[in-house]
Amino acid sequence: MLLLAALAMGCQPMALQPLPAINGRLEQAGSSREPALGDRWLAVIVGQGGRERVELLDLERGLPVPLPGLNRADAQPVSVSVAAAGDRLALVRQLEGRTELVLYRRSVASLQLLRIQPEGVPRRVQLRADGRQLAVEVSRQGLWQIDLFQLP
Repeated sequence: MLLLAALAMGCQPMALQPLPAINGRLEQAGSSREPALGDRWLAVIVGQGGRERVELLDLERGLPVPLPGLNRADAQPVSVSVAAAGDRLALVRQLEGRTELVLYRRSVASLQLLRIQPEGVPRRVQLRADGRQLAVEVSRQGLWQIDLFQLP
């Protein structure tokens, strides 16, 4: 009986409460989507005033981290992922009518275009925790596929 009661309790819904400091910061930033967690980092795409950008939050301090060179006024972010250490962000974005995959290295504020071979249109991206592998959802000839890439 005790086992059945414990199993039944495990099936009960759990009420989750948002973390006030971080959620308040996200609400101030505007609408947000595509959350990606890395140890003490939260990367999101935030929209305000008709424009979207990638924002990285330091969860320990509850503050945004500067990302110089990442957000362009003429680019539309689609998907973002962050490595556990917060040093690398992978991003799918639309720019000048094309969809591209880029890698941002925060320590040197550098943005590198990643070309997919064979060619395809990236839609979603996920970095491995150590930032050394990248999984990308890619459309080729009307089919969605997952490609895994090794990063230097």
